[in-house]
This record gives sequence, structure tokens and C-alpha cells, in this order.
Amino acid sequence: MKFLKGLRKQEVLALVYRIFLAYFFYQIARLLFWYFNKDLIKVDSVSEYIKLAFHGTAFDTTAILYVNALFILLSLLPLVINTKKVFQKILFWLYFITNGIAYAMNFGDFIYYKFSQARLTSAVFQVAEHESNVSQTLMISVGEHPFVLIWFVVLMGLWVFLYKRIKVEDVKPVKLLPYFITSIITLCITAVLVVGGIRGDFKHSTRPINMVDATRFVTNPLQGNMVLNSTFSFFRTLNTNNFKEVHFVDQKYIEENVQPYKVYDRKVENRPNIVIFIVESFGREYSGAFNKDKNIKDYVSYTPFIDSLAGQSLIFPNTFANGRQSIHGMSSVLAGIPSLTDAFTGSPYSNQKIQSIVSVCNDLGYDTSFYHGAPNGSMGFLGFGNILGFKHYFGKTEYNHDEDFDGMWAIWDEPFLQYFAKNVGKKQPFMTTVFTASSHHPFKIPEKYNGKFKKGKIEIHEPMQYTDYAIKQYFETAKKQPWYNNTIFVFTGDHTNQVYYPEYERAMNRYAVPLIFYSPNPEYQLKGVSQEIAQQADIYPTLADLIGYNKPIRSWGRSLVSNKKYPFIVVNSDGSTDQFMIGNYIYRFDGKEIIGVYAQSDLSLEKNLLNEVKNPEVEAGKKTAKAWYQDYMDRVINRKLN
Repeated sequence: MKFLKGLRKQEVLALVYRIFLAYFFYQIARLLFWYFNKDLIKVDSVSEYIKLAFHGTAFDTTAILYVNALFILLSLLPLVINTKKVFQKILFWLYFITNGIAYAMNFGDFIYYKFSQARLTSAVFQVAEHESNVSQTLMISVGEHPFVLIWFVVLMGLWVFLYKRIKVEDVKPVKLLPYFITSIITLCITAVLVVGGIRGDFKHSTRPINMVDATRFVTNPLQGNMVLNSTFSFFRTLNTNNFKEVHFVDQKYIEENVQPYKVYDRKVENRPNIVIFIVESFGREYSGAFNKDKNIKDYVSYTPFIDSLAGQSLIFPNTFANGRQSIHGMSSVLAGIPSLTDAFTGSPYSNQKIQSIVSVCNDLGYDTSFYHGAPNGSMGFLGFGNILGFKHYFGKTEYNHDEDFDGMWAIWDEPFLQYFAKNVGKKQPFMTTVFTASSHHPFKIPEKYNGKFKKGKIEIHEPMQYTDYAIKQYFETAKKQPWYNNTIFVFTGDHTNQVYYPEYERAMNRYAVPLIFYSPNPEYQLKGVSQEIAQQADIYPTLADLIGYNKPIRSWGRSLVSNKKYPFIVVNSDGSTDQFMIGNYIYRFDGKEIIGVYAQSDLSLEKNLLNEVKNPEVEAGKKTAKAWYQDYMDRVINRKLN
């Protein structure tokens, strides 16, 4: 019992109290996160919220212990001086610097979840490394949403106040041996608890909890983002590599059911030019041509020119993006490569020879080019464009009129698209891609157009109208060019953005983008409305088919204009779980097992049929989803994308 006299009771209790405070404030952050995103994450009752918050404590535990590991160690090390005022002051600053930075990550998601539909991950580094305006963007975001900063300051002030309510009195150990022995025992017990807490379990056979585990406790997959916290998702994705070879089926099954190679036999004598518009943040929600049959109450379109163009085009109102960020859109549209839990473009495997619409056009003697009005290299487009094999890149440097710079991201769309219309076509046939920029946060338009466009219901509505107007002006110029009449134009969005109508709050509609194929040349028969399920990855094989490329096409997409009807496999990821639309069902896959099966019409992913429906189509769909994933990993890792 003499040893118990050396027990540092007040220090241990103070440590427990300080860690408890972190749990308390993480729950407040979770409540605020839900409040500011309640239109996107449905919670039907107080009891359901409490259940989600309770399951969130496991993920809070991991985050809190990651952040406070050094603080806990220094609080319990038998240094004799632990209770000294100076040492306690050091602990105070260590605690609030580390916790303050980690806590702030959650507040950023109050705003950006609306854009990304996913919690913060280390992928933010992949975006930031290509941008020089990160601090400027941050300051503008804070200025536009001061409530986030106010809440953060108020809560951190309250946290400091509560921390100081429990003080550690300066007590010198009377007997050093009991002091050291009880300290070591306490440290060992704490170390076991910390390791178990970080892993999420004490079982040796259980892997550490990951982001995908958050969906185990929810009725709707979107609620998984409430169970998570941004600190956890950031740390858990640091230095991760989810690219791993798997084996579920034999190669014959892949060849017969995934069909990674397609062959088309269209004969084309006069090859058309190709112009691909990847429109920044162009969600399907904003365009009336894609919402005629949706029965959305009080619907308003913000793309009058695109709507008129769609009436003369072949359009696909059931198209889905294959990624969540701009660079994901580039790989999906041009190379048919979706981004799963980890983005292909940010992986160690992206720098390899890739068959794409760019390489196909290069093979056929096209002049290929990429246009983006941002500083050269922004978004990683220049680097990935070089990998794909574009012969020319035109950015802000080549445009060379900085007076048209929007001050944040890029040259305003209208002048840059005029430059684009006049600069291409010097050699034909040509294939070119332009990535617009003005419908990007912070959602501004040129001052000279203030008052020209309706403000709309959300911030993006006004700049989306400006981009639509810029595209209209582009066509006025393009029509005068000698190459215009023998050109196929493609329009899609890189990803979706802000949501206003409940129809687009549905989980799968977070990936809903438009898809338009237009040509003034009637020979290509690009007219009508197709209700087929489509995806960005279908653009590359469709164009390869239209220009008469008759060799095998390495693509998980398919031509949307061919008489050869390969079955669709639409793929995307919410950042933690991969999603497959196959036949009449949607499958959710965690990298090992199918964890959800939903009717194709259940775009909200509300009713999981995994344990209810056991028909042959579902069993085949599960197997095909896993086969697709196996083929994807094999081709990416073993550099078979050519």
C-alpha cells in the first residue's frame, strides 16, 4: 500500500478531464457540421442523431488520441517537475496548439462539405501542391462565411476557460521509488488504452477502423460523414495507398463480363474535329434541358444557351461523374479512368503510358491540345496532360493578357473562350479540350456584368449563367471558323457542386452531370434524348467510335452511339466506399466485400437490399463489381492502361 502514496492522482484526474474536454468539443463540432449540412445529410429524429453521435465517439477517440499522444506522454512521464507551473504552462500550449489545429479541420468542412460531399482527407495536399492561391482562397472563404471563424473562436475560448477550471497543484513527490513505479504502471496501462483507442478495438485480429467503417452504423451511407470527423479522415488517409492487387475471379470472367477492351468498326472517310468542354462544377441540376421530366417544383434553369444547344444535340440526362474533383474529371473524361477511394491521378501509378482519346487521336494524325486559363500547372492539368500526350498546352502564360485574370483562379471564361475559338484549327483534323474556370468558388463574375444575370438561389447560379453566356459567345465566334462545320462538340461537367433542389441532394445525384454531343454536321446523327445510363468514362470510347478508330479500345466505358451495346458499369466513389451501377441495381463495395445493394431507382440509397434480395441478377452484379475492381487494380498497378 505504500506504493499507492506515490500515485499521481490529481495529475491523472486532470489528464482525464482534459481529454474528456476534447470529446465534448468534438461532439459540438459534429452537431454544427450536421446543422450547416442538414439539407444534405438527413437525420429523422433526435434518437437517430444520438445514435450517430454515439458511434462517432470511436472515430473521435482515434482522432483525439492521435493529436494528444505527446501531451498524454508528457503528462504522465515521471519527471518530478510535472506539477511545476512552468511545466503545466508548456502542457497548456502543447494541448491547445495541437488540438486547435486539429479542431479547425472540422470547421473547414462546415463549408466545403457542400462542394466535396466528403470529409477532409490528405488528398487536399494533391490539390494544394498545384495552386499558388491557397492562402487567398482561405481568406476569401473565411470572409464569406464569418460564422465559421466566430464559432471556432467562441468554442476555443470556452475550451480554454474549462481547461483552466481544473488546476494541478505543485506537489513534490515524497518518496521517489513509489512515484516512479506507479508512474510506469500508469503509463503502461495508458499506452494499452491509447493503442486500443487509436485502432478502434483491442482485438489483435481486427484491423484499425477506417473511414469505410463509419457506414456500418447508418441507415443511409451519407450519414457516415456525420459519424466521422475531419481530423480522423485526414490522419487516416495520410500516407495511405489503397491500390492493392486483389483476386476475386479468373481472367476469363473479367474478359466476358467487364470487357475492358472494346472494338468498334465504324468507317469514317473525313475525320471530324473534336472539341471537348469540361465545364467547371457543371452539375446536371443547373441545366433545364436535363430536368424536363424530373417534376421538380419551381425549377429554374441557369443555362439558357446550353439548353438551346441541347435541343439540337444528342443528350444523356442520366449521366454520372466518375470522380469528385477537377483532376478526377480530366482522367475520367479523356482516359476513362475513374477515381476510387484514392484518386488515380494522385497515385504513384499515374505516370505511365495511358490509352486515351488523346493517344487515339495522336495515332490518327490529329493535332491535339489542351486549354485551361489558370496559371500553367494549376490543378495538375499540365502534368497529367503531358502523360496523356497532348501536343500543345495553352494556359494563362500563353494567353498573355493578365488584365483578364479573375484575381483568384484563371482568366475569365468569356475572353479565354474567345482566344480558344480563334487559336485552334490551324491544323486539321484537331482534337482539343478546354477546361473552364469561372464557375468555381468564390463564385464571382466580371464587374462589368454585375446585374446582367439573376442571382439565383445559391452562389453558383450567377457564375454558371456567366459561363453559359461565355459559351454562347464562343459559338458566335466558332461558327465563323473554317473548321466549324466538321466538328463534334462535347459538353460535360468535371464534378457537381452546390445543391438547391432536393432531387439533387440524393446520394447518387451528387455525381449527376450533363452530357451533350453536338455537331452542325448532320452526318454524325447527334440528335435526340437518350435515357441510357451514362458516365464520363463513356466519352472517350464514344469519340473513338465516331472518328473511326477500329483498333481495340482499353476502356471501362462504352460507346454511346454504337449498335454494339456493351452493358454499362458506372463507377464512382464517395471517398470511403466505391459505388457501381450495374443493370437494375447499385452496389457499394469496401474493397473486400459488397456492403450494400440498392435498387437503381433508389438514388438516395435509403433501402439496403443486401440481405433481402438474393436473385441471380444481384449475385452476378456483386461478382461483376468485384471483377471490375480486380481488373482496375491490376491495370493501374501493373501499368496495363495502354
